[in-house]
Amino acid sequence: MGNSGLKQHIETAQKTGVLKLSQGKLNEFPPGFKQLESSLRTLDISDNKFVILPNEISRFMQLRHLNLSKNRLAKIPDCIGALTKLEILNASHNNLTTLPRTLSNLIHLKQVNLSDNHIKEFPLMFCGLKHLDVLDLSRNEITSIGPEVSGLNVTELNLNQNQIAHVSGQIADCPRLKTLRLEENCLQLTAITPKILGESKISNLSLDGNLFKTTQLSDVNGYDAYMERFTAVKKKLF
Repeated sequence: MGNSGLKQHIETAQKTGVLKLSQGKLNEFPPGFKQLESSLRTLDISDNKFVILPNEISRFMQLRHLNLSKNRLAKIPDCIGALTKLEILNASHNNLTTLPRTLSNLIHLKQVNLSDNHIKEFPLMFCGLKHLDVLDLSRNEITSIGPEVSGLNVTELNLNQNQIAHVSGQIADCPRLKTLRLEENCLQLTAITPKILGESKISNLSLDGNLFKTTQLSDVNGYDAYMERFTAVKKKLF
């Protein structure tokens, strides 16, 4: 993307609050970017060559939507915690292994997509965020879900294609969790406890591609209660 093209994008963004610079081969913020500090609401820098997200990102405190997907980011800076109005964060298809604890400051987050990274531990900083509705952690390297997950308020949690062998029964205490995706992990049948099936609000549990046949799930205590929730949701849809 040439300088004249960038200048035009920035001038448009001053009027609209939206700046889309995807597929621009960028690895740093363009000149003139600081002019948008007080007005920018949507920033899309997906499909570029960012290895480091510049700390200047913290100055754009009006951001609601931030798309960082398809870059080469190895980390997200702590200063992202300053973006307290952020509602949608997409950092999928990067090289992230860990996440900053300051993400817990983003109290207005609704959707977070961190799929296709190298995250090894479940990011507990999202627990307690009351407006977070969807969390996508698919295609990472997470091995275990601990009891602290009970503080997660999402309605949908996607953990497909990780390396998960253990899921705490406390996931049943997630107050709004309806859809739990655990396909293609390392789960034995014993990992799906009666509490998860019988005492949760989960009505859509995806388990294909683990170390047991999904038909075996009917042998676990609590399965009938799960199927009641599953059927009730289906009836509402049709």
